[in-house]
Amino acid sequence: MATLPTNSSLRSELVCSQTRVVDVAAHTAPFISFMTNNPTVFHVVDHFSKRLASHGFKRLSERSLWADELHCGGKYYVERNGSSLIAFIVGDKYKAGNGAAIIAGHIDALTARLKPISKLPTKAGYVQLGVAPYAGGLNSTWWDRDLGVGGRVLVKEGGKIVTKLVKLDWPIARIPTLAPHFGAASLGPFNRETQMVPIVGLDNTNLFSACACDENRSEPSVLGGEGSFTSTQPYGLVRAIAGELGIRDCEPEPALQGCGIADRAHRRNRVHPICDIHSTIVNWELELFDTQPAQLGGLDKEFIFAGRIDDKLCSYSALEALLESSSSSTSGVIKVVGLFDDEEIGSQLRQGARGNFLPSVLERTVESLTDDKGANIVAQTYANSFLLSADVTHAVNPNFLNAYMPNHAPRLNVGLCVAADPNGHMTTDAVSTALLQRVADKVGAILQVFQIRNDSRSGGTVGPMLSSKTGIRAIDAGLPQLSMHSIRATTGCLDPGLGVKIFKAFLDHFEEVDKEFAS
Repeated sequence: MATLPTNSSLRSELVCSQTRVVDVAAHTAPFISFMTNNPTVFHVVDHFSKRLASHGFKRLSERSLWADELHCGGKYYVERNGSSLIAFIVGDKYKAGNGAAIIAGHIDALTARLKPISKLPTKAGYVQLGVAPYAGGLNSTWWDRDLGVGGRVLVKEGGKIVTKLVKLDWPIARIPTLAPHFGAASLGPFNRETQMVPIVGLDNTNLFSACACDENRSEPSVLGGEGSFTSTQPYGLVRAIAGELGIRDCEPEPALQGCGIADRAHRRNRVHPICDIHSTIVNWELELFDTQPAQLGGLDKEFIFAGRIDDKLCSYSALEALLESSSSSTSGVIKVVGLFDDEEIGSQLRQGARGNFLPSVLERTVESLTDDKGANIVAQTYANSFLLSADVTHAVNPNFLNAYMPNHAPRLNVGLCVAADPNGHMTTDAVSTALLQRVADKVGAILQVFQIRNDSRSGGTVGPMLSSKTGIRAIDAGLPQLSMHSIRATTGCLDPGLGVKIFKAFLDHFEEVDKEFAS
């Protein structure tokens, strides 16, 4: 692992002024490791769950009764779909009707997901993989990247169907560009269905075949039956996934002596004895990801270059802030971190922020800790709560300064950025900004501000949907990054730790700061 910068005056100044509460620089290396090792939303939730469990948080099930599980001073977390997670700490001085300090964000990222039937006819000797863009995936930055495959696999185990995580983190797939020598055909625009199909292997067994097979042929797409799922996926990928999960064939594949045409013909045409694989793998949700590790960059190593920064950055900082806050002094509120899936596609699914996940967890928690089971106590809780909607925002790009408004150009390695929008895409208002500023003042943190120009369109966050559904006061604020929605992006080496610092301050000081504002 590369060492952190040691001679940067900016780094020294910031760290010296901000280590009273959180060691900002100490989060750089763990964040880089986290980003490299957890490429999919399922891996992120699994990682966070293990972190929470190691810090004494108790796992809850939505299917179980919580009334006998919850108590003041307790620490808990609950997952939904393996792709969203809510963790919370009940203050040891909590009383019914008190509020919650909530940080909410999202952990999904732009990607390309395998189609239900991802096996495609071989074209010109290439084995290809059927994928579909998730949100803005398969954009121009996906050309010529080394792509791995990961996600979750449903397998039969001990009479049950269980979920296993898998990560093939070596370069398996690639979407090749057409060389500029071909002229207009290489310039685009390009069709993502037909011209951005990843190659994953070679199969030249038909090189000397007289059969002119129809590459556009259509096969029946029938679900059900043992082995039917694996038969719809590329054979090599099935074997690679099975190998990662320790699933063996009922007969071992004979070792090939080479990689020539005869060997490939033998592999393709033999009757594959993979009954264990066929009967064990039930289904999967897999996606492509850039295999290049997250790493430090810049002359003084002041940058972090990584994939999927939007928004595993704020999610990491929020979760780590909750862990550090769990050892803080007594509290009368509920401290909550909610990390959701599907934000990039509108949050409409049950694991998204528009679902009932957060309201359900808050309502069940409040009702379990009071004898008053009516809606009144829940409404009171919402009214006394505050939501910090944490999603990355745009750092200033020095090559496109004219795209930013003056004085609305956030910098890296400085601090959290309040995101404003006059048309309701953000929850930020004067009151919520003043409240967060008071929190920042408590720990000497710097707040920046961003609003997009009138001739550009603002993005959205989970803030407005959660705030409007519950009536909870809210603000939108995020850590800055360059190259949002690119397959590789940039943030500052101190930004993960700066996020932990301000998020922990919010969790720790919201209760006292809120009393400064007239109700």
